[in-house]
Amino acid sequence: MDGGATLGLGHFWAQADALIRTTAYLLLAMSVGSWFLILWKTWAWWRVRAAARSLEAFWQARSIDEAIAQLKPIDGEAIFVPLAASAAATAQRPADDATLSAQMSRSEWLTRVLRQRINEASARLEAGLTFLASVGATAPFLGLFGTVWGIYHALISIASTGSISIEKVAGPVGEALIMTAFGIAVAIPAVLAYNAFARSNRLVLAQLDGFAHDLHAFFTVGARPADEA
Repeated sequence: MDGGATLGLGHFWAQADALIRTTAYLLLAMSVGSWFLILWKTWAWWRVRAAARSLEAFWQARSIDEAIAQLKPIDGEAIFVPLAASAAATAQRPADDATLSAQMSRSEWLTRVLRQRINEASARLEAGLTFLASVGATAPFLGLFGTVWGIYHALISIASTGSISIEKVAGPVGEALIMTAFGIAVAIPAVLAYNAFARSNRLVLAQLDGFAHDLHAFFTVGARPADEA
């Protein structure tokens, strides 16, 4: 019983070899990276939502330059402003511009520019999601690898004593299972955050697409399309 009282995380760490410790440090780094991205993406999402709520005020401005100037301080993540600025610059391009774009109609060229800005905004919104998905997919298996390796060494150590009993096996095996629990604890927040951010990105991109449609209509037709019922 006295020997069993010494079992625990501290005892497991003291008995762990370099591979187990490296695995634990890697899981720790993945956890820190995940939580950094979760906090950063949460802050960025709130800023994007604040800018999205200001889009109606954008159309209340007296000119496009004034509208962009009003939206720029709010659009901290530069999602909506590049769309409006690029549309305005494209609409004001010289008619005798000796480029391939001069052979396209204003509507076609504006559609191309807006599509490029939407793709750039999409890439900005999705930054970091690949890391979260990778952590969510690999952390449990990394923890399981640490557990298997720990159990292997624990059993080898027990067998070398020449006396094997359930009391001597349960403690080391239980300690090794800590790595599996650690891997799961790292993976769960990453998976939940990835799903939440993926959904919020779809909503923002839908708003961005609607904003691009309004800008295209404004600079080609001269009026923003009426809201559908």
